[in-house]
Amino acid sequence: MFNWIQELFAELHQHVFESGVLPVLYALELGGEAERAFNATELFLIGAIEITFLAIVLGTLEKWRPVEVQSHSGWKKTDALYTMLHRLGFVPLLLFFMLMPLVDTLDGALRMHDIIPPNLEDWVPWLAGAPLVSFLVYLLVLDFVAYWLHRWQHRFNWWWSLHALHHSQREMSFWSDDRNHLLDDLLIDSAHVMVALLIGVPPGQFIALVVASRMIESLSHANLRLHFGRVGERLLVSPRFHRVHHGVGVGHEGRTQGCNFAVLFPIWDVMFGTANFEPTFPATGIRDQADGREYGDTFWRQQWLGLQRLLVRQ
Repeated sequence: MFNWIQELFAELHQHVFESGVLPVLYALELGGEAERAFNATELFLIGAIEITFLAIVLGTLEKWRPVEVQSHSGWKKTDALYTMLHRLGFVPLLLFFMLMPLVDTLDGALRMHDIIPPNLEDWVPWLAGAPLVSFLVYLLVLDFVAYWLHRWQHRFNWWWSLHALHHSQREMSFWSDDRNHLLDDLLIDSAHVMVALLIGVPPGQFIALVVASRMIESLSHANLRLHFGRVGERLLVSPRFHRVHHGVGVGHEGRTQGCNFAVLFPIWDVMFGTANFEPTFPATGIRDQADGREYGDTFWRQQWLGLQRLLVRQ
């Protein structure tokens, strides 16, 4: 069904690599790095297509029905920089391919001692013949992990000192999804990659899982007055549902360490008692910003202040 899309992308990938990347490698006498550069080119193109699609579609939706008028263009530009760095470099994918040899080595050593680590398809064999179903199962498993990681980001003060950067945006938009401290990204992405490898997610599926997750997360952060209705709100995280999580005095300080932690599927919040389906679009940010606490407006300032919070814990 999607073969023509794959073929079109493969042709684009090959053309960009051969006409743009390979000549540069040879000019720099780095021809031995061609295979890695070929893979990196693929990741870059996937990210570029994703960002272009989001900018057109979500940018249009935000203009159509915004929650608020946003006047600080500099804040949005900084968030856009985070998006470029994260998605064009595809940090989770790079970690996946970097860690795969280590996991394969460990797997081989265990098998030499007749210890065969099971993966998800070993437990549920019929998934191997149902790629769409296996994709959805992998998505559910990884989202379950993401839910708990997200709760821990709010639960442990040292982790919140990093994650607070993500919540400090007071004019949230679809660019805000990747507004994270680099150490926070490293922790979260490494955990996701390790779980994906342990349950046997194929590399091709992992790429699709990352793209699908990021697209939904960008939508959930959008400055968009949108919800999915009584039933839909419980099936997929909407801009309204996630905005409540970012709400001042609600998302982190409200209840017991916050609410609406689900990344993709609100079912986890429903199951573990952290769901808040309040029909409102609250102001976003962190309560202590009203008392003058600074989180920074530029990339390097935000990173530096995050390190200070982590080390000083104030």
